[in-house]
Amino acid sequence: MSSLVQSPTLEILAREPEVFSIWKGPPFSNGQPLVKLEKVICTAARFSENGSRLMVTKSNTVISVQDCCSSTEIRSFDIPSLLAATLSPCGTYLQTFQKSTTPQDKNVVLWEVQTGAAVYQHFQKNMSKTTWPSIIFTSDESVACRMATNEIQFFDSKDFSKGIIHRLRLPGIAAIELSKAPGPYIAAFVPESKGIPASVQIFSCSKDAQTQPIARRSFFRCSTVALHWNKISSGVLVVAQSDVDKSNQSYYGESKLNYLTTDGSHEGLVPLRSDSLYYLDADRWGYPSSSGPVHLAHAIYPCELSWLVTDDAFWDYTEKKVLGTTKAEWSVTSEWSPDGQYFMTATTAPRLQIDNGIKIFRYDGSLYFKKMFSKLYQADWKPEAPERFDDINELVKSVETLKIDNNEKKVQVPKSSSETRSNVQASSVQKPAAYRPPHAKNAASVKAELFGGMAPSEEMSKNALRNKKRREKQKEKKAAEASAAASSS
Repeated sequence: MSSLVQSPTLEILAREPEVFSIWKGPPFSNGQPLVKLEKVICTAARFSENGSRLMVTKSNTVISVQDCCSSTEIRSFDIPSLLAATLSPCGTYLQTFQKSTTPQDKNVVLWEVQTGAAVYQHFQKNMSKTTWPSIIFTSDESVACRMATNEIQFFDSKDFSKGIIHRLRLPGIAAIELSKAPGPYIAAFVPESKGIPASVQIFSCSKDAQTQPIARRSFFRCSTVALHWNKISSGVLVVAQSDVDKSNQSYYGESKLNYLTTDGSHEGLVPLRSDSLYYLDADRWGYPSSSGPVHLAHAIYPCELSWLVTDDAFWDYTEKKVLGTTKAEWSVTSEWSPDGQYFMTATTAPRLQIDNGIKIFRYDGSLYFKKMFSKLYQADWKPEAPERFDDINELVKSVETLKIDNNEKKVQVPKSSSETRSNVQASSVQKPAAYRPPHAKNAASVKAELFGGMAPSEEMSKNALRNKKRREKQKEKKAAEASAAASSS
């Protein structure tokens, strides 16, 4: 058990209106989390990617950067006309975006957190999902770059006073994504133009190796893409999206999933059922090689494309078998804990204004903790390096030695009693399921395959159950009238 003691404590950030709190755990003592920081005033809060620092926006102009180990403030920044801010992956730099009126105003500023000095500034007209953060880093901050008009500009991440050290020319470039460490590679998207198909290309970040792309994939009917690198920088998933679905089967347009590898072994479509939609998140990938950390590779979280009602399956990645299934109603966000033992879902505002709360499930899908809020805006795990935790198999064995069986007794329903069966069915009725489009009517078979042949049972809505009872009563009434008429004659 000595190895377990050395593992870091899990922490959760929960942000309510105007305040945030940080909990310690799970596991929780007495079923409730230990509060590390309680109700700190803020308008926004975000961990750095490695979990070493926390950025807290206290007002429209004041940003505080805190050390996560000591919970003390490193430095406070007063930024007028602040619109957005973010920390670099290791928390070395703070990047801010300010409202600007003229191109002469350099409204994007990169600050060194430790000294408070502005190390780089430039002008950016507007901010969007593909252009912010303006300067992006690899996870270890060994590479820094930004997307400009028709090119990618690279910097010395240790010394921004050198300015732009080299450029990668790509006419029409619209989106980029740096790989995680190790690497480094960069994926770049160029949309369709004048009959030329859209393309995603992978380049090395080394200046001498950028003459030709390492991998390339072209496709038509693509307006935007989402780029997701895996954790070991060996491949990138490309979700190519079109505003119009020519088959008229989806109101939300058409999407195709492509996969490109840095060794050039694969550049093509990922085969999926045409009638199935899946929510994809690179953080939930199983690692494709044994050299990667194990904690995420032991569970995969597939679900239907609906944040209202999702059926969740937890898989053992090694054995390729289902560990358990559950429902996570009204989930807006979801995330694995850094050690891979717990899975947290949250119902947050402003997406949903009611039933806000946090649910934490064990790796096998059983519910471990639930807490409701009158209003919840954010719920995040504090990031930790996976290699700081033991293999999940060792953790599970240790936990199972102390496990107490609290399984609920199942109700046995007599087959001969239709009334008892109806009562049990009515008591298990939950909220209505999400809308299914016409082309997804055979989704049950897909779900059964996805859930290892054990798809969750379909439950009747209250209206359907009421109508069924009404029809049964009408049949009984007609049968009684028919028997009465036969006896009278």
